Amino acid sequence: MDLDFAQLRTFAAVLDEGTFDGAAAVLRVTPSAVSQRIKSLEQHVGRVLLRRTRPVTATSAGEVVMRLARQVARLEQDASEELGFGADAGSYATIPLVVNADSMSTWLLRALARMPVRYRALFELHREDEFHSTNLLRDGTAMAAVTSVPEPVQGCTSEKLGAMRYHAMASVDFAERWFSGGMTPAALREAPMLAFDRKDDMQDRFVRTRTRRKTNPPRTYVPGALEFVDAARLGLGWAMLPDAMVTDTTDLVSLAPDDPIDVPLYWQRWRLDSPVLDALTDTVRRTALEVLH
Repeated sequence: MDLDFAQLRTFAAVLDEGTFDGAAAVLRVTPSAVSQRIKSLEQHVGRVLLRRTRPVTATSAGEVVMRLARQVARLEQDASEELGFGADAGSYATIPLVVNADSMSTWLLRALARMPVRYRALFELHREDEFHSTNLLRDGTAMAAVTSVPEPVQGCTSEKLGAMRYHAMASVDFAERWFSGGMTPAALREAPMLAFDRKDDMQDRFVRTRTRRKTNPPRTYVPGALEFVDAARLGLGWAMLPDAMVTDTTDLVSLAPDDPIDVPLYWQRWRLDSPVLDALTDTVRRTALEVLH
């Protein structure tokens, strides 16, 4: 397509900042220059790439161009460093990643901390449900993802890391009140349930395996990994808790110790010959082997 690099940088800046004025400030050009570059890029591609909303968003065609812009920027920075440019004290490589909350709270930060210092890596973490995280790879927001989707996004590679094991757990008092006769279908219909957010169907999947039917028990939403465990300890509801996070089972009881759910996790990353992404993949792989099943 013979796209102009300056136009690609401008396109990415507009989406990063959310406005043409914000992109102009970052790029140190006038808003009219930003508008002209975007207009020229859209004319060259022959598609509308941006929705002029607040904040600006990408169209389907724009997501393809955004992914290309990110990849070109990554390759430019890698090449610049290999050639000896951009290696000053203020030069860093920022890697946007998407990860589920439980992995972020249990093992991923440990992997990021193991990145060799010579790469001067910084990270922009996007939290997303493990079954929905590939959307951010697809639209170019993230370079890599911890996901439960095995099929690689176009332009990405995928490898299995292992599985996070979840157990149905509740406080001792909660279990005695609601499950004194066991996790029967009737009890599961009535007992209050915890959910991380409205995308979280982990508990619902467990209920379906026990009852063979879809139910809609009362639920409380707690969108924080550590707070989610605390909510179970405090008796706000029962929940599927990752064993990597619940190392202290004080005040908690397993409701079905022989019936866990294993959620497979995969590492998807752009298919680029990038030293930074290669090093990150290695640290993620090694750390996952220590934690995941």
